[in-house]
Order: sequence, then structure tokens, then C-alpha cells
Amino acid sequence: MSARSELRFPEGFVWGAATAAYQIEGAARDGGRGPSIWDTFSRTPGKVFQGHTGDVACDHYHRYRDDVALMAELGLKAYRFSIAWPRIQPDGTGPVEPRGLDFYDRLVDALVEHGIDPIVTLYHWDLPQTLEDRGGWTDRDTAERLADYATAVYARLGDRVRTWTTLNEPWCSAYLGYGSGIHAPGVVDAGAAFTAVHHLLLGHGLAARALRAAGAETVGITLNPADVRPADPDSAADAAAVRLVDGLQNRIFLDPLTGAGYPEDMLTHIARHVEPTFVRDGDEKLIAAPIDLLGINFYQPTYVAGRPDAAGGGGTFPGTEGAVEFQPPTGPLTEMGWMIEPAGLTRLLERIATDYPGLPMMITENGGAFPDPVRPEDGLVADDDRIGYLDGHLRAAHEAISRGVDLRGYLVWSFLDNFEWAEGYRKRFGIVHVDYLTQRRTPKSSARWYQEVISRNGL
Repeated sequence: MSARSELRFPEGFVWGAATAAYQIEGAARDGGRGPSIWDTFSRTPGKVFQGHTGDVACDHYHRYRDDVALMAELGLKAYRFSIAWPRIQPDGTGPVEPRGLDFYDRLVDALVEHGIDPIVTLYHWDLPQTLEDRGGWTDRDTAERLADYATAVYARLGDRVRTWTTLNEPWCSAYLGYGSGIHAPGVVDAGAAFTAVHHLLLGHGLAARALRAAGAETVGITLNPADVRPADPDSAADAAAVRLVDGLQNRIFLDPLTGAGYPEDMLTHIARHVEPTFVRDGDEKLIAAPIDLLGINFYQPTYVAGRPDAAGGGGTFPGTEGAVEFQPPTGPLTEMGWMIEPAGLTRLLERIATDYPGLPMMITENGGAFPDPVRPEDGLVADDDRIGYLDGHLRAAHEAISRGVDLRGYLVWSFLDNFEWAEGYRKRFGIVHVDYLTQRRTPKSSARWYQEVISRNGL
């Protein structure tokens, strides 16, 4: 056999899959659940493909037992899922809804019974609408409410859940939700986006401290850091563009989280859009609550060039207009139009390990959307492109480990096909196919391939 087929991961490496509440649960009005910003956004004409909503999604709320049994069949050792804040506190504050906690209690029990380690994400974008009506993440109070909510969830699940993640991709929550408006709540305001960045990070710090005080064993946060590359490695203008985009996507989060405070160049950049009076004395110390694990969500690298006439990244990267030209992806692409370059993952993991030493990491999302047709003759889904994507990125992760990166695990995105936010149901990321009319689950070829990867702890 060739060396290419003989990669082994470290003993104890965690293999699993990930999902998010609004994308799979459905049951949008069951069990006392209140409306979230995604319920509102998906009902706003023109915001989500063909008006799709998460009302039913994969009906995981009612089918979780079968889903957990399938996870066990595939050999998953860990399952990362998010709690729907509106199920726990329908208005985002006040007394908890016991039926919401009961659902997650049953889910965690089912996972534990099958030997699957539950990894909880407290916030994966479904803010209770009542909190948004009060200002959402532009309001400092929302950060404090996150800590209260974290405490309530831990009180019920903390005896069985060891790993807690405060936020998923605050970059998306802030810039896509409040900057470009392509995600809920659909606000287009650079100042609001930067205000949201701070309050999300503050919320993380407060929630992390609350979890730690309650006895949480492992506390972390999940980011979607970018491997930002220059279009021309010899261009000073391109290097400046890299610095700006790296600041907006990486350093503005990683620096304060690890105790260095906000980067000076980012504070200067923010001040061009909004006076950062929302950063109060002591906030950066609160944000720097020690974390035990950094979740890394990676899908593609980012290539940029410095151009004075550039369109920039719009609200997605506020303030890059007239400075940064984002390069169109080249080579093989996923169905999302995302560039497939596994080496970007190796570079990113190495960079974080070098610049932020002593921070254990886990790949908490990695995967690709592909067409995934069901073969009429046998009902199978032969998703060879996805297998190629996952294989390449696992090899990239292994290469990072071989270079000394402390990488603890890999969670494929996603366990099930699901509601892909503004793309609705037209993009499929799952290793398990979902027929949305019948809710039938069919493991794709990638699921069986991944099952073998887990069983041999390698490739």
C-alpha cells in the first residue's frame, strides 16, 4: 500500500459531526419555543431562497432518537449541536421553559447511552426575536443575557456535557447579520456590525466565566478564521490588503480572546465607522476569560489584492471599499462556489499555533456542498466529490499535526443535509441525505467512507 493510504491520527483524536439547531430541529412552535431572528428573517420576502424556512427542517426535534442511532451506527465519537436559545428562554430572558430543557436533556441522554460525547454550542445565530427588538447584538444587555442563558443550560446539562462552546462564528453574526444584512437580522450598517463584534465577544467572556464558575470542564469558542493570501506575493499593496482582511476576520477576534486586547489598527479602522465608546474599561479583561479549546470552522482560503478602485467586501468586510479586491475563486469549486484548497487549512492551523501558542484546537466544521443526486436504480448517493474534499482536508489536518499543531479532533459539517441559511434547502452539506418530503435519511457514500476513517483512526 502507498504511504498516501497509511496516515494515522493521534491516539484519542476525536471524530464526530456537527449541526445547528435552526438548521435541523424544525418544530418551530413546539414546546413553548419563541420566535428567533431566523424565523423572522426567513419570512421576510426575498431574504431566503424561495421563501424557505426552518419550520420543519429535518424534524430532528421529533426524530432525534433515530438520528442518534444512525450516528452510533456510523461510529461517531462526538456530536456538536447547538441549543436553541428561544426554546430555553422564549423571550431571551426571564424564567426558563422546562419543555425546551427537557428536549435537550433527552438528546444528551440518548447520546451518552450510545457512547457519543455531546459538544454543546450555546449560540449558533438564532437570537430570540424579543432581544433583537431591543437592539440585539448592538445592545450591551444582550451579552449579559447570554451569560444568564448559559447558566440555565449548564444547570440542567452540565452533569453530562463536558465541552461547552459559547458562540459559533461571531464574524458571521456581526458582519453578515448587521453589516451586509444577508443573514438575520438583516441590518446594513458598518457601525452596528463593529458594535456587534464587541458585544458578541463580551457575551462570550461573560458566558465563559459563568460556565467556569458553575463547574464546566472544557470551555471554548468557535471561530471561522481565514487563511488570507495575497494575489501577488511580491506586491506591497496586496500585503496591505491581506493585513486589513486578516484584521477584520482573524485578529479582531483572536487577539482580545487571548488577552492581547483589540489590535490598534482595528481600533483605528473601527473609528472610521463608529466611535468605539461601546468598549468600556475592563471589557477586554472580561473577553479574555481563559479558554480550553478553540473551534476552527474552515471551508476555503481567501485571496485578496490591493486596489484603490476596488469594490471591497461590502458590509461583509466593512471599510474594505477602495482598498481590497477579493479574488474570484479558481480551480475546483464546491456548489457554494467556494474554492477547494486543503493546504489553506494547514497554513491556517500552523499560523494560529504560532501566533497564539498554547491554544488547543478542534476542527468543528469542515465540509462541502455538492449536487448529491439520488441514483434511481438503487437509491444511493455516490458523493465522490465530497469524499475527495474531506480526504484532502483530513490530510491537511494531519500535516498540521505532524508539524506540531495541537489539534484534538475533527467534526464534519454536516451530519444531515439541512436548512442552509439564506440558501434555503438548495445546498446540501450532509454526509446523510435527507428527503425533505418524507424525512427519510440515507447515508451517502461519504458517510460510509467516514465510518471507515473513524474505525481505523486515519486514512
